[in-house]
Amino acid sequence: MITITETAAHKVSELIKAEGDDALALRVAVRPGGCSGFSYEMFFDTDIDAEDVLSTFGEVKVVVDPSSAQLLTGATLDYKDGLQGAGFSIDNPNAQRTCGCGNSFS
Repeated sequence: MITITETAAHKVSELIKAEGDDALALRVAVRPGGCSGFSYEMFFDTDIDAEDVLSTFGEVKVVVDPSSAQLLTGATLDYKDGLQGAGFSIDNPNAQRTCGCGNSFS
């Protein structure tokens, strides 16, 4: 299962509060596509299936479907805010190679 850093959990918590719905969970998924074979997808979701893997980091719930969980085992979601831009990034030890844009992997 994916873990998230304290910085990422804080940012996700801020975004959920801005949405105004405490029932939201962050869904992280791996989908076919991108220039390297798979791409990451993240969005807020309230539909949690019984087969989904659910983890809690502070007040943040993270949900991953079973297929994606296999590809995200050991991965870490982080959030960086710097001079060259802000955003979430996933460090995935299962990725054998990534594309130039950093949004897809194989």
